[in-house]
Amino acid sequence: MATIEHNLHEVRRRIASACAAAARPEQSVTLLVVGKTFPAADLRAAFDAGARCFGENYVAEALDKISALADLRERIEWHLIGPLQANKTRAVAEHFDWVHAVDRLKIAQRLSEQRPAHLPPLQLCLQVNISGEPSKSGLTVDEVPDVARAVAALPRVRLRGLMAIPAPAADVAAQREPHARLRELLMQLQRQGLALDTLSMGMTGDLEAAIAEGSTLVRVGTAIFGAR
Repeated sequence: MATIEHNLHEVRRRIASACAAAARPEQSVTLLVVGKTFPAADLRAAFDAGARCFGENYVAEALDKISALADLRERIEWHLIGPLQANKTRAVAEHFDWVHAVDRLKIAQRLSEQRPAHLPPLQLCLQVNISGEPSKSGLTVDEVPDVARAVAALPRVRLRGLMAIPAPAADVAAQREPHARLRELLMQLQRQGLALDTLSMGMTGDLEAAIAEGSTLVRVGTAIFGAR
């Protein structure tokens, strides 16, 4: 049975290979280890194997893990990658380093107001419903510029870029298309003067396509911890 250390090594190998194919430096892509439904002990094993950035989908589950791994807090970067309800923004503002799924201005405003002054700015990504799926949350492409400018002006948070979960696709060419559209949207915002540097896109099944289109942060759980 493959170990978490072995799986993590294999994911890093995939990232390195994808970066080489895209003529990009390997260090231009951050691996975010997604621990959804897996215990804190598994995350500790991943930490021991070199992982430092961890993503969680559910606030309550994440807070339990942050507490369980409190001895590692200064060396771990915690990312919330799942939907965030307005009534949970305070806990997130107080305990996380990044929030990827900001899908409306109100959430960003609450995070800004509730981020403790002694902590560094909370790093934010806007979630874009890049495939236009009715079942998915996220801003429409047309909504993004106005929301991005408003979020970028808020105190105690820093808008870093965009995040998306494209609809599944059968092959790499089809996978690349929505990732390319997200990259173009980021470049449009950069041309408008926003200092953005992050494309949070790509997971276990499509990280090669995402890296080919400029992803700077891939979110991988299944390939490291196994099926949920």
